[in-house]
Amino acid sequence: MSTLDVVLIIFYFLVIVGVGVIGTRKIKTSETYAVAERNLGFFMYLSCLSAVILGGASTIGTAKLGYTLGISGAWLVIMIGLGTLCLAYFLSNKLFGMKVLTISEMLFHRYNGETRVLSAIVACIYTAMLVITQVIGMGTILNVFLGWGMVPSILLSGGIVLVYTMLGGMWSITMTDVIQFCIMTVGIFFIMLPFSLSQAGGWDGLTEAIPEAYMDWTNIGWPTIFQYFLLYTLGMLVGQDLWQRTFTARNLRISKAGGIGAGIYSIFYAVAVAIIGMCAYMAFPNLDDSQSVFAHMALNVLPPGFMGLVLAAVLSALMSTASGTLLASSTLIVNDILKPLIGGQKILFLSRLITLIVGILIIICSIWIQDVLIALDIAYAILSGAMFFPIILGFFWKRASAKAAFISMLVSTVVIIGGLFFKGTTSTDPILYGLAASLISIIAFSYLYPDKKGRTQYFQEKGQNESKEAL
Repeated sequence: MSTLDVVLIIFYFLVIVGVGVIGTRKIKTSETYAVAERNLGFFMYLSCLSAVILGGASTIGTAKLGYTLGISGAWLVIMIGLGTLCLAYFLSNKLFGMKVLTISEMLFHRYNGETRVLSAIVACIYTAMLVITQVIGMGTILNVFLGWGMVPSILLSGGIVLVYTMLGGMWSITMTDVIQFCIMTVGIFFIMLPFSLSQAGGWDGLTEAIPEAYMDWTNIGWPTIFQYFLLYTLGMLVGQDLWQRTFTARNLRISKAGGIGAGIYSIFYAVAVAIIGMCAYMAFPNLDDSQSVFAHMALNVLPPGFMGLVLAAVLSALMSTASGTLLASSTLIVNDILKPLIGGQKILFLSRLITLIVGILIIICSIWIQDVLIALDIAYAILSGAMFFPIILGFFWKRASAKAAFISMLVSTVVIIGGLFFKGTTSTDPILYGLAASLISIIAFSYLYPDKKGRTQYFQEKGQNESKEAL
């Protein structure tokens, strides 16, 4: 990298950390720390939501899939976009009316305290694994560009995210996400994509040089496309990181419009990064490490100055998701496990302390795993299989009972972890087994152990009344 590129990256890091320090002045309560006073306008909300859903797997993973499979590699992020669209269209009015901080708090209102704790543990595993994917991605990118090795690169990038998230909470994340969204958009769509296509001889040159299968939208295989639907579309509907962003919107209209906009943006992002991966295949057909495709492409096709901007764009995608999901992890632990035990005393201090502890553990796990797609598959498999039916049926099926929801989550989590162990992390079967176990359990036990009608009726009326107020 040229001196100019290095200066740009150092400046970017300093700005991000500086925003985190400034954000500490805004934080007066634990709710402000978690959801930024629920007061974001449309552009800020769209920026934040897009930034949190497009991270390491979306950029590095999709470029890797584009390199190995062609345009069909875009399906990973297309399914993420589809999940975001479904969340905005079908659930935003129900979510926005609840006035809660976490998925587990919603389940507490719908079911009981046991369900709250178990769901918090499951959701925390998911969010922590999601942060790990981002930290691994940042380490991979910095390692290729700077050549420091994976461990120092992970320590630097993960440490920066930890510092500004711990200090400023959602306010710092919001301010940095707006910056990162703008850098992502410019870096991917207006710099990296045009330069990559130019290197490939334009679109016509690319399509003539690559294998014919690379232009087939189903080259990745229908089983994999279905697996991505189960993992990412269903996972988006019940993800704490997305729910927590939804709670930051100023009103219901902004929540719905911003979610639809972020979903559409994600689909365009998916296609753009997959094409960059295809261009990389044409330029470097024999790379040993396909996870480094995006970084190798940037190093070889971009002139000085532009390289620093693109690196900042990729780091923006990774850091924004990492910070949002790190905060989601600590919020789940504090709000749903510790707060009911100790009350409301010193919750802001405790939130920062738990963020620090979780962040350190995540950095250690990132150094250990070092594969972005494996970590992502594990995260969404556990989330989708264990949480989807208790949450969705909790909204739409009045008979779903507290004991049934608890048993459903417990059984499906055990089934999924066992399935991942025996079938491997790339298999679709553990997710299907988990979903089936979850659905059968919650239906069967809801009839065996029904709730008192008062609790379900209270939950339904609470959501309806507060949704009307949100409008």
